Amino acid sequence: MNYKFLDKINYPSDLRTLSINDLEKVSEELRYYLIETVSQCGGHFGASLGSVELTIALHYSYDTPYDKIVWDVGHQCYGHKVITGRKNELVTIRQKDGLHPFPSRKENEYDTFSVGHSSTSISAALGMSLAGKNSNKNFYTVAVIGDGGLSAGMAYEALNHMGSSDQDILVILNDNEMSISPNVGAMNNYLTKILSSKIYSTVKEGSKNILKQVPPFDKVANKTEGHIKGLFAPGMLFEEMGINYFGPIDGHDTKFLVKTLKNLKKIKGPKLLHVATKKGKGYLPAESDPVKYHAVPKFNKDEGVLKGNNKKYIYSDVFDDWLCKIAENDKRVFAITPAMREGSSLVNFSKSFPERYIDVGIAEQHAVTLAAGLACENQKPIVCIYSTFLQRAYDQLIHDVALQDLDVLFAVDRSGFSGNDGETHTGVFDLSFSRCIPNLIIMTPSCPEICQDMLHTGYLYPGPAIVRYPKESVKELPNKKEFQKIEIGKAKEIIKGKNIVFLCFGTLLDKAKIIAEKYNCSCIDMRFVKPLDEQLIKKYAKVNSLIVSIEDNMLAGGAGSAVLEFLSKEGIKIDFLSFGSKDKFPQHASRDEQLINSNISEENIEKLVKEYMKNNNLLSISDSSNIKNN
Repeated sequence: MNYKFLDKINYPSDLRTLSINDLEKVSEELRYYLIETVSQCGGHFGASLGSVELTIALHYSYDTPYDKIVWDVGHQCYGHKVITGRKNELVTIRQKDGLHPFPSRKENEYDTFSVGHSSTSISAALGMSLAGKNSNKNFYTVAVIGDGGLSAGMAYEALNHMGSSDQDILVILNDNEMSISPNVGAMNNYLTKILSSKIYSTVKEGSKNILKQVPPFDKVANKTEGHIKGLFAPGMLFEEMGINYFGPIDGHDTKFLVKTLKNLKKIKGPKLLHVATKKGKGYLPAESDPVKYHAVPKFNKDEGVLKGNNKKYIYSDVFDDWLCKIAENDKRVFAITPAMREGSSLVNFSKSFPERYIDVGIAEQHAVTLAAGLACENQKPIVCIYSTFLQRAYDQLIHDVALQDLDVLFAVDRSGFSGNDGETHTGVFDLSFSRCIPNLIIMTPSCPEICQDMLHTGYLYPGPAIVRYPKESVKELPNKKEFQKIEIGKAKEIIKGKNIVFLCFGTLLDKAKIIAEKYNCSCIDMRFVKPLDEQLIKKYAKVNSLIVSIEDNMLAGGAGSAVLEFLSKEGIKIDFLSFGSKDKFPQHASRDEQLINSNISEENIEKLVKEYMKNNNLLSISDSSNIKNN
C-alpha cells in the first residue's frame, strides 16, 4: 500500500495538521500497516485492529502528550505506538531490546501509565486528573477501558470514586464483547443489551420509571446489527453512580468520534462514552475468530494463521490432560479461571464439564474466594491462574484460603520467566510471596510426568496447595493412566557425587544434571519449596564443600533463601551459591534469553560455579573424582 498520509505522520502533532475529512484514509492506512507489520513479527493483533479509528480520533482531538490518554492493559495500543514516534520500531515489539509489549512510561512520553494488568486505567486517570487540579494544570484526562476490563472490581472502585468527584475526566468504554476469551458476567449482559437495542427514547418520567428500564442482569442479549444509540435510559447504572453516560456510538466512524469527543470536552465533570467496536476489524480471519487472533505468531497475511501439522504442547496442556481425567471420576472437581480459558488450556474441560467450569471474568480476587466457598462445602476447586495474576488475589490467598486451611489447589501457570510479554507478566515472584504463608504447600515439577503427579498430590492434599509450572514447551503429553501421590516434602536424589551438590527447583533441573554428570557432582530434584526436605539438605551439607541452588524465581525470598534459612537455623556453615532472578524486573525477551540475562544458562552456571570455587580456594570441580551414578 502507498502510505500517502501515514508516511508523513510521526507524531500526533502531524496528525492534527490534517483535515477531518482525511482521517478515514488515515485509518485505512494505519490498519493495513498493522496487518502488514504484525504479520511479520507476531504480537497482539485483534484488539489493535479494532481500536484504529478510536486511536486516531483521540490523538486528533486532544493535545497529547499534554492531555493524558491512559490505556487499559494495552493490547489495543499498537496503533497508538505507530503514531507516537515508534512506527519503524513496531516490527521489534515483544522482542529482546525491542518495543515494550504494552504502554511503558520508560519508552515514550505518550505512554502516560505503564500497564499490563487489566482495569487500572480509571484509577490512574483519576489520580492524574486530581494532580492536574492540584497543580493548576488544565489538561484533559481520558481513560480507555475495554468491556472485559469492567469485570474487575478495581474498575468499579474507581468509578465509584470518580462519580462522587467533580473531576473533569472522560472514560471511554471500548466495547467489543471480548477480552481475550469472550466476556462473561452480568455487566457484559447489560452492555450487550444496550448495544442490541433498536429504539432510543428521550422520555424520562421520574426515577422509579427510569429504574424499571434498567436491563435485567440475568438475560443475555446478542449484539445486533443496529448499534443505534439505544434503550430507554441507557447507561443508567453509570448515571446512578454520578457519571454522565453518552452512547453507544459507532467506534469505527472516525469523523463522528472526533465530533463527539470535541463536544464532550465542553461538558464538565465525570463522563463515560460508550463506543462499539469490532475486534479484528478490517481483517476477515480476525473478525471471524477473535480469540485465535488475539495474539498471533508470524504469519502470511494473505493466508492467515494456519493450523500447524504438529501441535506444540506446553505445560498448560499437561495440566489440561490431568484435569480432564480427574474430573471424569470426581464430580466435586471445579475448574475456575479469571478470563483465561484458552491461555490456561481449559477449552477441553469447559466443553466436557460445562457445569463445573467457571470463568469469573477478570476478577482474580473473586476467583480465589469463590474457590474457598466451594471448599467449605466439600467440593474440590482448582484455581487455574497465571502467576502474574495470582498477585492480584494475594489477600484472598492468605485470608480466605490459607487462614482457614481450605482444600483449594492452585495450578499456577506461566511461573518463572514468562517470555515476550515482559516485566508486567513475569512469574518470578510467586515463590517469594507464597512461601511465607502458613498451611500452604508449594511444589515445583521438573518434568511433565512429575507435574501431573504433583497436581494429583495437591488434589489429594486436604489443604491449600500450589503447583507452579512454566510457559515452556514439552515434547509430548505424558501417557499416564494412573497418577502417583508424592510424599509431602520429599526430594529425590538424581545424581550422587561429591564436593558440590545442586539443589534444583523446577524444570531447570536439566541444566544442573548436565553439569553434575560432567563433573561427577551431586544433583537433587527438590520438588518441594515448602516444606523442604530438611533431612536430605542436612545430609548433603555435611559432606560437600558447596551447595548450589537453582530456581526461576527472585533470589530474594525464593527457594534458595528457604534453604539458607534452614542452614542458619541448624547452625550449619557451608559455602552457598544461588541462581535465580536478579533484583530487577525481567525485560521482554524469549524465556531462554531471560534465563541467560539472569546467568541461569548451563554455560553461565558452570562458569560462575568455577569462579566461585576458585575465589574461595575450594576444590575445583574439574578435579572431582569419578563417582558412579546411582
